[in-house]
Amino acid sequence: MAHWKRNVKKHFMARAIALSIDNVRSGGGGPFGAVIVRNGRIIAEAANCVTLINDPTAHAEVTAIRKACRKLHKFELKDCEIYTSCEPCPMCVGAIYWARLRRVYYAGTASDAAKAGFDDQFIYREIARKPDRRKISMVRLMHKDALAGFRAWKESGEKVLY
Repeated sequence: MAHWKRNVKKHFMARAIALSIDNVRSGGGGPFGAVIVRNGRIIAEAANCVTLINDPTAHAEVTAIRKACRKLHKFELKDCEIYTSCEPCPMCVGAIYWARLRRVYYAGTASDAAKAGFDDQFIYREIARKPDRRKISMVRLMHKDALAGFRAWKESGEKVLY
């Protein structure tokens, strides 16, 4: 990789890390920051604000994805990359895949996060279990009725695939 490209990547990662540190110092939330880059420019950035706005989904990556999608007026970020101060958790990995980001760069690891009190290994274990074996009770109701929504989707001429 060319030296200048490596320096540009370090610049974006440094910004994600700075967001994480500033967030802790300002009392905004957890030590996580993320930036989304398109064509060599930051188009969205965010820090974790779970406790600040009382939203368990307000992780830095998810919040940055939401901002980028609003800014670009689209739900896919195929031509974007995300730089995040830490390896994304299971929820953020899901959001990254749904947004179809081209690449993820991360600094800290899940193990580093766990040592700081942000351990998400239990979620990976729970996802691997069958729904009726998970710690949070998951009970299927009205299965046949729910299929009507999928039929309507298949028959719709107005759908936008994602």
